[in-house]
Amino acid sequence: MNILCLLDLPDGDAEKIEAVDPSISLTMAPNWFDGEIRESWDEFTAAQHLAPGANGHGTREERDALLAEADVVFGGWPYPFDLRSRAPNLKWFQQQPAGASNLRKGDLWGSDVIVTTSRGFGNTLPIAEYAIGSLFYFARRFDQADRDRTEGVFHKPNYKSLLFEGKTICVIGAGGIGEHVGRLAAGLGMRAVGTKRNPGNDLPEGFSDIRGPDGLLDLLSESHFAAICCQWTPETDKLMNKEAFAAMQPDGVMTNVARGEIVDEDAMLDALDSGHLRGAALDVYVGEFEHPPHERLWQHPRILITPHVSGKTDVHYRRSTDLFCENLRAFLDGKPMKNVIDWSAGY
Repeated sequence: MNILCLLDLPDGDAEKIEAVDPSISLTMAPNWFDGEIRESWDEFTAAQHLAPGANGHGTREERDALLAEADVVFGGWPYPFDLRSRAPNLKWFQQQPAGASNLRKGDLWGSDVIVTTSRGFGNTLPIAEYAIGSLFYFARRFDQADRDRTEGVFHKPNYKSLLFEGKTICVIGAGGIGEHVGRLAAGLGMRAVGTKRNPGNDLPEGFSDIRGPDGLLDLLSESHFAAICCQWTPETDKLMNKEAFAAMQPDGVMTNVARGEIVDEDAMLDALDSGHLRGAALDVYVGEFEHPPHERLWQHPRILITPHVSGKTDVHYRRSTDLFCENLRAFLDGKPMKNVIDWSAGY
């Protein structure tokens, strides 16, 4: 079993992979394809994700040879667009990011290759803490404090805070990240409700209600806060639209730690401008992998925007290699694997 790893793994992780089965031949090739990625992806993406001056390793022929021999590839993002066509023996690709939408541009999408993501095995707790912290930013009017600092004048009457305790938060996508958001919110005295594609019968810790996608508007009508944690699929594209924002309680706050495309940004800006929405915290935005945020997002006084950094922290919670090893054992044994992308569902 020839495994090609395109990631710079933490110390000891390569040995974990090799220990799964004696048949494994692991080739480590982190950053080998940086030059190709720099040439094929847009300049903005390359600058955001590649080290300055990184141009990869080896010749095109050597990189082709690595792919040609691979039965399995463990990779990240960005990636070579033509990975599938250059890896004729490829049976399974595991990507380190949690979001399936990262793969839509390449030739793996919709192919015959098994593709799995690290959904639920990333830095889910830090992302959830970001979501809660960004809601605090507007609830406690730290946005006003930032404006006052710029002007050098306090506007004390504008410090009208929202108390978390007793308020309802709607977690859109109560999965790996969303479950943490609900648990943390409940610990602050909030009522946590949420949506999930397949709700099931058991409520995650801290939640009082979980419904299917068709229950979103009803849950938003009870909510001062909304946290977007779901996958971006055709069904969730612009899920937070004019109707959804109107359904929220007045003076509410939204945070998005998922994908920018889940929010109709024009509808969000209208809700902010009208005062119906107190604030919006965005760790993502539409087209974030292709260009900087539009000026209205940068400049709007009721928007807090960051460059997709909610998972960054001093403590490493990412368990993507552990998931890869678990899936590798299942793959070798012909058993079901975790987080296999359903191309029709989009994740």
